[in-house]
Amino acid sequence: MGTPATPGDVMLFCSVLFHDAVPAGKAIGALKDSYGETVYESGPMPFGFTSYYEGELGSPLYRILIAFYDPVPRDSLPASKLRSNAIEETFTARGKRSVNLDPGILSLENICLATTKPYSHRIYLGSGIWGEVTLMYQKDSYRALPWTYPDYASPGMIEIFNSLREQYKEKSRCRGA
Repeated sequence: MGTPATPGDVMLFCSVLFHDAVPAGKAIGALKDSYGETVYESGPMPFGFTSYYEGELGSPLYRILIAFYDPVPRDSLPASKLRSNAIEETFTARGKRSVNLDPGILSLENICLATTKPYSHRIYLGSGIWGEVTLMYQKDSYRALPWTYPDYASPGMIEIFNSLREQYKEKSRCRGA
């Protein structure tokens, strides 16, 4: 029989998808107010993997990926998604968002995203939020799964996550985790 144990904390990150840099910057500021200092903040990366968001956000689209310095409990992912949704709501006019915020957690073994949409490969976490293992760590790198979004499966994103994993791993060692 296994003994239940609480896993170690993980690195919280958030993808910020936008067309207009002004509300994106304000949304990032609100995320920093909620979660503190960042350990990583990319520059704007062109986002051309899908046109799904263009009708709402505009075009062309960009992504900024930010990761937070302070580790969070794994079970805080639903609260992080609810908080990001509240931030999105403050940047909504006439029913259209100006930013799309997608929080996730990075652990040594995987990258997990939060979503409000159920699907066969997603697990219900509570509070109307599902979790999806989007990348798994295997053979010295995060690797895509059959359902991984193309942008998260891209070599550039995997390189970013591999680098963040090294930072997280070192910080975990320093904490004695």
